[in-house]
Amino acid sequence: MKSQFGRRAFTHMELYSLFNGYIYGDEKLKREQPKHWHFWLPLLAYYTGAYSDELGNLTLSDIGTIESIHTFKFHTHGKIQPRVVPIHSALWHAGLEHYIQLVKELGHDRLLFDLPSKSNRYSEKVRIWFSGEGERLGYLQKCGLPNIDQQGLKTAISSLRLNFEQQIYISAIQLGNRSAMSYLLGLKENGDVVDAPNIDLLARVVKPVRVLNSNITWRRFTERH
Repeated sequence: MKSQFGRRAFTHMELYSLFNGYIYGDEKLKREQPKHWHFWLPLLAYYTGAYSDELGNLTLSDIGTIESIHTFKFHTHGKIQPRVVPIHSALWHAGLEHYIQLVKELGHDRLLFDLPSKSNRYSEKVRIWFSGEGERLGYLQKCGLPNIDQQGLKTAISSLRLNFEQQIYISAIQLGNRSAMSYLLGLKENGDVVDAPNIDLLARVVKPVRVLNSNITWRRFTERH
C-alpha cells in the first residue's frame, strides 16, 4: 500500500546531517557492511535529480562528453523522459573519475555494480537501506532524522530529487529558460516532450546546485576504520 503522506524536500540542516553522517565520515558503524553504492547513490541522486532505478541502471556507456562537458544519460524510468544531465563538479571532487576506473578494472558495466536488484528493480533495496523497514533502521534514522515530520510529510531517497528540482528551478528561471528545468527532470510540458536545450545552458543550470560537504571523497569512504 502506498503511503498517504506527502513527500517533501530535505531541509538544509537535514541535508547537512545526511552528508555528514557515518558514510561520509571516518569511522564505520559496528557490523556495517559498506557498499560502494551506499556512498555514491545519495550523492548522485542529489546532484542529478535521478531516481534510484535510473541510477541503478546507469552504465559506463551512459557517461559521455558533449562539447567538452561530461554528462550522464538517463533513459530507464517509465514515465520519465530520456535526458542528458551534466555531471556536477562536486561528483568529480568526490572521486568519481577514480571510482569509474575501479569499475572498469573489475570488469563491470553498471556504475553502481554492487547495488543488487529485487524483481528487476533497484529502488526497493535502496529504500530499505535508506529509510529502513520495520525494526530495521535505515541511514535516515541512523543520522537522527525521522521518516515523517510533525506535519505528516515524508522524506525518502526521492526527496533528494526535490532538492535538485528546487535549486535548478531558480537557476533556470534566472537564465530565462524554465524548460531547461523540465528537461533535466525528464518532465513533459503541456503533454509534450521537451527538446534538449543547448548543453552549455544545461551545465549553467546545474552548476549552482549547492555543494553540501567539500570534504566528501570516495577514498575517505574506503579508508574508514
